[in-house]
Amino acid sequence: MIPLLVISLTVILFSTNSVTVNGDGLKVGYYRHTCPEAEEIVGITVARAVKANPGVAADLIRMHFHDCFVKGCDGSILIDSTAGNVAEKDSPANNPSLSGYDIIDDAKSQLEAKCPLVVSCADIVAFAARDSAHQAGGLMWAVEGGRRDGRVSRASDIPGNLPPPFFDVNQLTTLFAAKSLSQEEMVTLSGAHSIGVSHCASFSGDRLYNFSGRGIQDPSMDPSYALQLKAKCPRSSSSTSTVVPLDPLTPTNLDVKYYTDLEQKRGLLKSDQTLMSNDATSRLVKINAKYPTIWRRNFGRAMVKMGAIEVLTGSQGEIRKQCRFIN
Repeated sequence: MIPLLVISLTVILFSTNSVTVNGDGLKVGYYRHTCPEAEEIVGITVARAVKANPGVAADLIRMHFHDCFVKGCDGSILIDSTAGNVAEKDSPANNPSLSGYDIIDDAKSQLEAKCPLVVSCADIVAFAARDSAHQAGGLMWAVEGGRRDGRVSRASDIPGNLPPPFFDVNQLTTLFAAKSLSQEEMVTLSGAHSIGVSHCASFSGDRLYNFSGRGIQDPSMDPSYALQLKAKCPRSSSSTSTVVPLDPLTPTNLDVKYYTDLEQKRGLLKSDQTLMSNDATSRLVKINAKYPTIWRRNFGRAMVKMGAIEVLTGSQGEIRKQCRFIN
């Protein structure tokens, strides 16, 4: 765990650096003049939350991914449902498996007290993902700011945009390419599954008991690992709340253990283990497993690129006063 002081000082360095602009209009140090403590406030809020519950680091990283892949990085994942609309957060892809919204709310309320209607919810999500990776694994990269918040959030927009746990490597590659992310970036970002948990229902049917409808165990899974999982997710269980860690050995450490798990046929989800079924992606898995420094560097770069998907900037969208509601 990284001390609060370390992350606060590191974030200050990013917030006071000279501003760098990319082609999407996003900038490193975007709030340097308008809200200089913005990144520090988010960083300290995330650090406290992760210290209290290490599992939320995975949620906040996943939240950024789920936000960006559906209608771009616009904070739409945070909007509450209404009587006439089921929002993204209440889609089966996010509810009940995704949490951490209260941490974003906490950071936003502090920022509104300091700098009213300046810092977007979309940027808070991006900062929180970086700070979670820092807390869970010591990773750090400069996050660009300048995203504006969207005004639309529909659960019906999720199908076709978020990869389900049963996707194979070709389906994953196609989906990531549609978001302008390469196959190498796909494998790199998949390393986020080094932390977090999954519900039994996301993998047990096809992988443990009925592979391809043949009533057998998935042959790509290590038999001893499958036995461990069957003990936690029995065929007869009707529970929909049982969860198991994506990485059983270091479930709260963001590291390259995910890739060594894949090499040992211990990827939990089909969408994880499938990376070993393709020559190009399996080569990348082996490189990441062997060279953690390379993966750490590439993960930050891939997160920056993902964080620029279909962003709203300038006069587009809005800056929400509360992240759960459109102004």
